[in-house]
Amino acid sequence: MDIVGSVVCLVMLGVPMLFVAMAIRLGSSGPAIFRHRRAGRHGKCFTMLKFRTMRADADPYGVSPHGSGDPRLTRFGRFLRERSLDELPQLFNVLAGQMSFIGPRPLYERQAELWDGCQRRRLDVRPGITGYAQVYGRAGLTHEEKIELDLYYVDNRSPWLDLKIIFRTLAGMLGRRGDVYEHRYSRDKERETD
Repeated sequence: MDIVGSVVCLVMLGVPMLFVAMAIRLGSSGPAIFRHRRAGRHGKCFTMLKFRTMRADADPYGVSPHGSGDPRLTRFGRFLRERSLDELPQLFNVLAGQMSFIGPRPLYERQAELWDGCQRRRLDVRPGITGYAQVYGRAGLTHEEKIELDLYYVDNRSPWLDLKIIFRTLAGMLGRRGDVYEHRYSRDKERETD
């Protein structure tokens, strides 16, 4: 289903995605696609693709923007990020079998290295373009809270739960703006975020 769905989406969105890439290149210097190593299923690392939303000279391991006024964000990048359109290139990750449409968001390799045995169950499934934690709190959650929701998804995943997440994702893309910005990364301290 992931492969068929990603092919259909890429056929439908291929031309719009090309225009988005052109707009990114015209709006700021640097590549249109941002590539970053992430921890995938069973901890296997892969290169995740996103449309670039920040200036090309921004630290890829720096703290995530905490608001729309972050000077590292480009004007068009702010638009993409606030509508989650920067995630569209991950359709290629889905097609390659590295990601799924639904699943825990892929995090940095070094974050996965810090997890205990229970938390590492998050890696039992492919990471997703969207997931349970994204539609039930997203940036308003701490890293620890996201892991708890991700583990709930791993233990309770089903086609019906996936459909519910898809519908909530689409509704959120049409309505939300500010909840894409991290408020507080961790219960204990700030760290690098997605």
